[in-house]
Amino acid sequence: TDANDFIYQYAASRNYNPQKDLGKITAKLLLINSQEDFCNPVELRIAEQEIKKVKNGRLVQLPFGDLNRGHYTFFQAAFWQQHLAQFLGVLPH
Repeated sequence: TDANDFIYQYAASRNYNPQKDLGKITAKLLLINSQEDFCNPVELRIAEQEIKKVKNGRLVQLPFGDLNRGHYTFFQAAFWQQHLAQFLGVLPH
């Protein structure tokens, strides 16, 4: 990955704030966050509070683990695939 790509990605999202429009979302939304996510730290409880604004929103907090990769745990489907399958109705809750 090119360093300039990372700089662009972070700069482009620096001032992005979806909070005011979360209540407009009517589609089912699944938010999966790792407890060791450095971009969205669980200690701030932002995701926990903001998901309540989404009518059909659900939050899953992945626990700490030796194999987790912080924010990049989303690249590891083994950590979240069962939650997605349940959300989509493929697996029972």
